[in-house]
Amino acid sequence: MYINFVVVLISYFCLSASLTFDSAVTVFPLDFADSKLSNVMGTSALKNMSKFCANLAFLFPEQPLLDRYKLAKDAGFKAVETGFPLGHTKEQVVEAKNAAGIQQILINIYTGDVTKGELGFAAVPGKEDEFRKSIDLTIDYAKALGARKIHIMAGRVDEGNITAAHDLAYENNLRYAVGLLEKENILGVIEPINKYSIPNYYMNCYDKALSVIKKINSPNLKLMLDIFHLQLIRGNISNTIKELIEYIGHVQIAQAPNRNEPNCPGEINYQYVLGQLQNAGYNDWIGLEYKPVSNTKDGLKWIGELGIV
Repeated sequence: MYINFVVVLISYFCLSASLTFDSAVTVFPLDFADSKLSNVMGTSALKNMSKFCANLAFLFPEQPLLDRYKLAKDAGFKAVETGFPLGHTKEQVVEAKNAAGIQQILINIYTGDVTKGELGFAAVPGKEDEFRKSIDLTIDYAKALGARKIHIMAGRVDEGNITAAHDLAYENNLRYAVGLLEKENILGVIEPINKYSIPNYYMNCYDKALSVIKKINSPNLKLMLDIFHLQLIRGNISNTIKELIEYIGHVQIAQAPNRNEPNCPGEINYQYVLGQLQNAGYNDWIGLEYKPVSNTKDGLKWIGELGIV
């Protein structure tokens, strides 16, 4: 049974077919065969990580953001995802990405001033102008970087007291964003985030996320399923994957509850969960959004240890 499972999992990560969201949004096919990660993981069998992208907000923290593009490439990654590159011009980020020769899959929306606790404006009444400026700016960066996905962050709610005004602002702002994204062939994703990682974050519920996605009903708005957040919000991972699969536009992983490498001691069996994603039909990118226990490159050995070779 174990051998059969590994064979199936290999087939999943060797896929390099394009995934199309209705007729509007296309994620381009890729292939990956790099010996560098094989060397890092101590196995010559590793040939495919075409569905893993390095999250540069979390991985390679030893170096400044722009240097992480090259570090990811040198580690063997073909693609990355990032938060919004605060403090860096569009030209600087594009230069770093192009110099590294790596693809950008996703970028987070401009969040505002994080030192003041701002984490986006989508669900903040009275911040409609700020939201529109933030999505316009982020689309500009995404187009320059070739990123086909934008994570639209909702923002915090004072004291966690969510009202109908927050719900209305969120829906209206998402409708505005979707109108722009449809024109640019970019996918917007929304992500429930657990209350332990970010207290008072508006979007902290999968039922709420699914409801607004269904209500807006656009192929350019889907769910970002972060398995780490899923475990801390509601658990029941396998059934949730099956229930939400048609709405999932991006996946991220990390061990719970400490958000480290997927093979660290914790609550999630990723060898099983990745198989469940495959069985449900997900074959798009999986972002590695975890905090390395020590050196990022050494920590990548988890891929071989989980049998993803």
